[in-house]
This record gives sequence, C-alpha cells and structure tokens, in this order.
Amino acid sequence: MHRSRLVGFIIDCQQGKDLDVAAAFWSKALGRPPQPATADSPTYRFLKTGENELLIGLQSVDHPSRVHLDIESDDVEAEAARLEALGARRVAKVQTWWVMEAPSGHRFCVIKPQGGPLDKLGNEWP
Repeated sequence: MHRSRLVGFIIDCQQGKDLDVAAAFWSKALGRPPQPATADSPTYRFLKTGENELLIGLQSVDHPSRVHLDIESDDVEAEAARLEALGARRVAKVQTWWVMEAPSGHRFCVIKPQGGPLDKLGNEWP
C-alpha cells in the first residue's frame, strides 16, 4: 500500500531565459510572492503558497518552456508502476523522482513528499 496526491505544478523555463524575471512575472500574475533562491537549488524558484494550496515552482530546463504537474508519493517506485499500468510511460529517472508521460503526451513527475507525511492527505493505493 502507498499514498499519492497532486502536490503542485512546475513552470518549466527554457535555459537562457532569466529565471528571476520569470518568477517575478508569475509572482505578479498569480498574486504569490517569490521565495528567495537557495544555493542548493539554483535552477528552481518557488512562489509562496498557503497551507492548503498547491506548490507553484519554476525550474530552468533544457527543453522548450511548458508546465508540468508533480504527483508526490510515499513510494515513488510503486506510484510510477501504478501509473504505468494506467498507460503512462517512464521517460527518465532524475535523482529521486521519475519523469513520466501520460498517454495524452503530457509530462509529469512522480516525486517524494514535499510537505511531510501523506498519512491522511493522499489517496491510498493497494
């Protein structure tokens, strides 16, 4: 048994574009202040969101700009396998997460929990 849930969305920004400029735009567009960049995650920026809101992040990527969803799970491998059984395919393993592709062609990631344990927050899967 494992748990998973939609945790947020990531705004992929093609490398060469200024990530701070993108964060400033999306901060104003969505009404959420940007969090400061951190030394351990220089290719990411996050916007501040409320306790019950989805995470909103920006990341520098080497492919064209797009938006993708993140699904967090307390068992990344089991969740990736469950989604494969539904028709998704694994695209790439990156550090601790899987980049996946839905049958519709949309990319998404299966990641470790971002906001603590999923005890009562996620869907429970056999």
